[in-house]
Amino acid sequence: MNKPRTFSTGGIHLDENKLSGLQLVTFVDLPREVTMLMNQHAGNPARPVVEKGDHVKRGDVIANADGLVSAYIHSPISGEVTSVGMVKDAYGKPCEGITIKSDPIDYNIDIEEVHEREAVRTNDDIASLTPDEIVSIVKEAGIVGLGGATFPTHVKLSPPPGFKPEILIINGAECEPYLTNDHALMLAHPDEIIEGTRLLRRATHVPRAVIAIESNKPDAIRLLWGKTAGLDDITVMPLKTKYPQGCEKQLIEAVTGRQVPSGSLPVATGAIVQNVATAYAVHRAVRYDEPLMKRIITVTGDSVRFPGNYHCSIGRSLRSIIEQAGGLPDDTAKVILGGPMMGRTVENLDAPSTKGVSCILILDDKQARRREAEPCIRCGACVNACPMGLEPFLISTLARKGRMEDAAHEKIMNCIECGSCNYACPAARPLLDYIRLGKIGIKAVSKDKKKKLIKWKGH
Repeated sequence: MNKPRTFSTGGIHLDENKLSGLQLVTFVDLPREVTMLMNQHAGNPARPVVEKGDHVKRGDVIANADGLVSAYIHSPISGEVTSVGMVKDAYGKPCEGITIKSDPIDYNIDIEEVHEREAVRTNDDIASLTPDEIVSIVKEAGIVGLGGATFPTHVKLSPPPGFKPEILIINGAECEPYLTNDHALMLAHPDEIIEGTRLLRRATHVPRAVIAIESNKPDAIRLLWGKTAGLDDITVMPLKTKYPQGCEKQLIEAVTGRQVPSGSLPVATGAIVQNVATAYAVHRAVRYDEPLMKRIITVTGDSVRFPGNYHCSIGRSLRSIIEQAGGLPDDTAKVILGGPMMGRTVENLDAPSTKGVSCILILDDKQARRREAEPCIRCGACVNACPMGLEPFLISTLARKGRMEDAAHEKIMNCIECGSCNYACPAARPLLDYIRLGKIGIKAVSKDKKKKLIKWKGH
C-alpha cells in the first residue's frame, strides 16, 4: 500500500469526533409527506412541471432543469401534489417548493417497490452504453455532487472545449469532524461505488480513476483496496488525515501533485473530482434507472441519543430525521447542516432535507458559543493554516473596512471558506465572517458593473 499523501500548503489537524463512525447504515422508512425545494443544487432553480391536485408516482419528474447548470427533481414518494409555492428553507430563506402527500394505497405500493426494485440494465447493456448515453442518464436522474457543493454532475462530466481530463478522482476523504456518511457508504456498498466509478471514468473519457480515502478510515481503505486489486483502471490511494483535504483543490494536489491555477477550473489540472456518494448514485441511476431521491445523512452530536448514518428520502423534514436519532436533546443550542467547519446554522427544523444535506450536527451551548474576539497579536497562525496560501488577517481587515478592490487584489475570491484561519487564530478573530462579507460585496459590485455595461451598450 502506498504511503499516505497530502497537499502542501497550510491545513490543520482537528479532533475528529467521529461518533457515528462504527454505526452501520440505518434505513429509514419512506415518509408520507415530502417537500422538494427547487433550489437544492448549484445553478438555476428547477422549474415545476406539476400543479396542485396532480397525482405523481415515485420517481416521476416534478421539476425540470432550467438551463445548463441546473438539475431535474423527482418525487421520492407517490401521492397528491398538495401545494406548489413559496416555503422557507433550513436557513429561513423563502424559496419555491412542491409538497406531496401519499395516501395508504400509494404508500404501500411505494414500500413494495423499494424492497423489490429490479435492475433495468444487464452487465452487457451497461457495457454497451456510450459516454454520451451515460451522461444523459446521469442528467435525467438529477444527480448532483453529494460532497456538499451540489454542482450538477452531468455538467462536470462535460468539461468546456480545450480541457482534456486525464484522471478521475473519487473523493472519500470526508475530512470534516463528525461526518461519517461517506465512510458508512464505502463499507456498505464498495462494489456499487466501484461500478459507479467505472461509469464516471467512461463518461469522462479518462484512462484511470483513483479512489482517495483519508487514513483514519483504514477499514474502508482495506476493503476497497481488496476490491480493486488487479484492476487496471481503478486504484485506491490512502491520504494523510488533514483538514481540508476533502476540498476539491487540495484533493487534486494530494493525488496528482498539481495545483489548480488561480482563477482556473479544477479540470485545468487534468483532474475531475466526484464524491463517493455521487459514484453510488450514478450506479443506481444506470443499473436501476433510479433518480436521486435519497441519500445517507449523518445525525450526530455529543448529546444525540443514537448518533448514526441514516438512509433517508430527500424532502422529509429535518426534525423527522432527528427523531430517528432519538430526538432533539434538551441541551441543544445550535443545529448545523454539514460539519462544524463549513456547515451552516439551521433556523427552521421543519424545513425539508435536500440533496446537499450530508450531516445534521447538534451542538450544546458550550460547543456553540464563540469565544469573545480579542485584538490580533500578529502571530501569523492564520497564514500558516490557510490551504490556499492567503493572508486571512489582511483580507479580512480589508473587507471589514470596505476596501473591496484591495481585497480582490489580495485574492480574497480564492478563499474556499474552510474555516482553518478561524480555528487557528488564538485571538478568536472572526476572520472568515469578514472574508465572506467581502466576497459577497465584490460579487455585488461585479454584478452592478456588468448591468451598467449592458445598459451602456444598449445606448
